[in-house]
Amino acid sequence: MRNIVEVLRERLLLQDLTDPEFEKLCSERAYTVYIGFDPTADSLHIGHMVSIMILKHFQLCGHRPIALVGGGTGMIGDPSGKSAERSLLSAEQIRANMEGIRRNLSQFIEFGDGKAMLLNNADWLGAFSFLDFLRDVGKHFRVNEMLTRDSVKRRLESQSGLSYTEFSYSLLQACDFKHLHDHHACDVQAGGSDQWGNIVSGTELIRRTSGGRVFGITTPLLTDAEGRKMGKTEGGAVWLDPNKFSPYEFYQFWVRQEDAVVERFLKMMTLVPIDEIATVMAAHQAAPERRIAQKRLALEVTALAHGADEAQKAKAASEALFGGELRNLSDAELKALFQEVPSVAIPRAELDAGLATADLLVRAGLAPSKKDAKRLLEQGGVYLNNAATAIPQEKRAVTAEDLASETMLILRAGKKKYALVQFG
Repeated sequence: MRNIVEVLRERLLLQDLTDPEFEKLCSERAYTVYIGFDPTADSLHIGHMVSIMILKHFQLCGHRPIALVGGGTGMIGDPSGKSAERSLLSAEQIRANMEGIRRNLSQFIEFGDGKAMLLNNADWLGAFSFLDFLRDVGKHFRVNEMLTRDSVKRRLESQSGLSYTEFSYSLLQACDFKHLHDHHACDVQAGGSDQWGNIVSGTELIRRTSGGRVFGITTPLLTDAEGRKMGKTEGGAVWLDPNKFSPYEFYQFWVRQEDAVVERFLKMMTLVPIDEIATVMAAHQAAPERRIAQKRLALEVTALAHGADEAQKAKAASEALFGGELRNLSDAELKALFQEVPSVAIPRAELDAGLATADLLVRAGLAPSKKDAKRLLEQGGVYLNNAATAIPQEKRAVTAEDLASETMLILRAGKKKYALVQFG
């Protein structure tokens, strides 16, 4: 099997090791590795994909991944990288969120036949009494050491401060590592670079209580060209759940990435071989206006998150959107191409009578108000059926003559916002 540390290093997914000797040892036998996921929502987002890809690479290299959902720790919240305390979740919210996370992870990780595990730390943390926790865990940690951690220091210096509940989080995460080590032969914990202190707590607890030798790995966070953490856009999170963020939107998100980050993302977020990435980048640099690298990135990441069929559909819709004016298509053809584009249904009688273009923009969700819609039209920012030129300001109404198929047309506002309108 391939050396997992070498794989992570060449994919730019390795930041630190708690024990450098792990690079040699990981080629000698299979390990069990775990990464934790907070159940703060019913879907993971692209900010979690680095962690997911770590688990996937471990599995491809012959190791066994454990995805640990923090049903227990999620009721508290990790202060790492946060400027304020999270709202506490109910047990019912956590259960619902766990189910969504399971669906997300199943797109990437093979869980059958003992190849991977999905566990909930509420199953063991919930059994702890406070006295047991102080006696068996708390006595192994020194407060002065915990106060030196960056995540703790930042919160102590902030206006919101740090609650005792959050201060205890790293000890609970250490309990997770110990439980998985004792009951599932887990010797490796991985996580983002902001998890270093929590990971070290786990390795130290195991060493102090049983003398076991375990390992920690941290990975770089997913950041944009300016170094900002990714996971959300101006419109909200880039979710992995297709019902919250469609495969088409997901594909378009990656197509829009800047040249400065596309090679890094191809290495971190896909399984494209490294030498093939070099070939893709050479072709991209020869003709950057064609966005060859971004299109390959979008196809590969969408296939991982949503399956190859959905990725191809998103690609086809994208190519049609940017491939010239749409005319004389069938409803079936247009719907197949644009099924991932937001859509709206409007009675056919309104179209036959002549539907005000400004009203249509609002109803299709491309403008928040009629005033904004008129401004878009005046500025030449509205396009019909992917035409090369904008709808002229004097075109007051859309009629049946404007259909791209029997009952449908495509509207675009600006460069990126599309809507499929069906009249029935």
